[in-house]
Amino acid sequence: MCGVATTDGPRETIGRQCMAERPSADKLHLGFLRIVALDAGFVGGLLVTNRIGRPLEFQCTAPVKPNRTQELLYGPTLESFLYSEVLGKALCERVAVKAGVLLVAQSELLPLREHVDAPVIVLPENVAAGASPLDAAELHPDFPQDRDWIERLKQTVPASADIHEPLERVKDALLEALRSAA
Repeated sequence: MCGVATTDGPRETIGRQCMAERPSADKLHLGFLRIVALDAGFVGGLLVTNRIGRPLEFQCTAPVKPNRTQELLYGPTLESFLYSEVLGKALCERVAVKAGVLLVAQSELLPLREHVDAPVIVLPENVAAGASPLDAAELHPDFPQDRDWIERLKQTVPASADIHEPLERVKDALLEALRSAA
């Protein structure tokens, strides 16, 4: 796993804390979780922000590449297993700043809800003009109470916010971290 360096006032904070010690008036922490498939394997990243999208913490995994036996045994469930139970769960356990809700763009991450306390909301890639992605969001069917989080997000996240944009930041940060490591 990797941390990220951020600037916290006049001093730098490096590693897992990433501003976690700074008290915040904004108690709603949003988690943006994304998995990227590369030749080296699957890599996950979790960006925790405040309600207006400012980073509080970022964590990423090392590449995980299933072997041929795992591919055969897991079959079509392999990606969902890797995304949720291996990468997503590890990232959620690792962060110091816990997200109140996890926003994802990949439906393979929906089973993560069975392993974490935070609701997992799958945002659709395409929505009608003028519509909110939250209106068409997908939730885990075994957690109907998570629907309340959609209304809470609509009330607390600015309407002008592009709720998909942090997921792109996670993807870009993952690719940059891998380039730097190479």
